Amino acid sequence: MYQKILEKNPYQLLATAAFIDLFILCIAWEWFISPLRPGGSWLILKGIPLLFAIPGIWKGKVYTMQWASMLILLYVTEGLVRILETGANFWMALLETTLATIGFVCLLMYLKPIKKAAKSLAKQKLDAQK
Repeated sequence: MYQKILEKNPYQLLATAAFIDLFILCIAWEWFISPLRPGGSWLILKGIPLLFAIPGIWKGKVYTMQWASMLILLYVTEGLVRILETGANFWMALLETTLATIGFVCLLMYLKPIKKAAKSLAKQKLDAQK
């Protein structure tokens, strides 16, 4: 089992960990750490989209990583907006912004060589048609 984990790209592992941690943070934040309303709020549902991305990121699916890199920007934005709050919300927003930024950067770093190879292949096909 450990061999399979070690075979994965470090950026892929970090992105997966960031998405899992971000999901846990979103649930904990809105359920019991500092909910919008006592007893929890419907904002707890904001973590659900992350669940759809985690398996694809873990498996290295490029399409999933592409849309997940756009999805994660919503969490960066929310963290930056809520960082202006006080108390526990400040620290939760700071952590959310950090995790989302790490996830975003790791996805981009993982996808960069793939995009470069795809562009090179497209250029070769175009040159072959001439």
